[in-house]
Amino acid sequence: MIDLQFSTEVKAAKEAGGAIVALESTIITHGMPYPQNIEVAAQVEQDIRNAGATPATIAVIKGRLHVGLEPEQLSGLGQAKGVAKLSRADMAACMATGGTGATTVAATMIAAHHAGISVFATGGIGGVHKGAETSFDISADLHELAQTPVTVIAAGAKAILDLNKTLEVLETLGVPVIAFGQDRFPAFWSAQSTLDAPLRMDDSADIAKSHAMRRALGLPGGQLVANPIPTQDQIPASELAPIIAQAQADADTHNISGKGVTPYLLQRIFERTEGRSLIANIALVRNNARLGAKIAQDLQKIA
Repeated sequence: MIDLQFSTEVKAAKEAGGAIVALESTIITHGMPYPQNIEVAAQVEQDIRNAGATPATIAVIKGRLHVGLEPEQLSGLGQAKGVAKLSRADMAACMATGGTGATTVAATMIAAHHAGISVFATGGIGGVHKGAETSFDISADLHELAQTPVTVIAAGAKAILDLNKTLEVLETLGVPVIAFGQDRFPAFWSAQSTLDAPLRMDDSADIAKSHAMRRALGLPGGQLVANPIPTQDQIPASELAPIIAQAQADADTHNISGKGVTPYLLQRIFERTEGRSLIANIALVRNNARLGAKIAQDLQKIA
């Protein structure tokens, strides 16, 4: 058995049968600088509370899997150096060796499922990278969605990815992709892409019912809820497309590859948009957290 470390708040919510929303921790350690990382993480947690649910930020600290962080733990993680970025492949090794690591989408889903939490709000999932036909660079997030029964709310996949191939892989893996309130698949910083979403739902209660129905049918895996960034906070796809293309060309010029590609592209896009990409990122995470709280509450009603 895993010795899960529940925060005081999450433990109370579990005992009371309350709605809980899981949150990843890489946004704290790898997403933005201190102290903005702590401020944003606290803000997202408060958005979930304001919407009637309990936030559970997940991380591995000194080998122990924490589900929900106390304020001092959140602050400490935000200032820590050399924190590992954990996915399915290295999560167990980090815990076994007493390490400290922040959870990605895949690792957060694993931890949430062990903790009995069915809803997880994040920014954007990983997916199929451009050029994957030769690099085979495909995020573990997609396979995690296919096997771990957690509903993930995201603003689509990160726009630097090959969105068409990402949707194709999700379809092949049998992962429901549900656009919330629109027919198009959102593109992270942009509310819409040119791609049709496989499914559409306009009510959080229907998303909760779909999660419960998959469980009743014995289907493995979770579902992806693609929640578009509010239009007032977006950067239109037409404006972003040439910026992303230039960032990718720069990455090729400097021989950036593997795990270094995503942080390099995000930094270049941040620079080329004069910081607007980060402002949009914060807005979409907060928007996903609020929807996650609604879905978690609806799920509690039918559990």
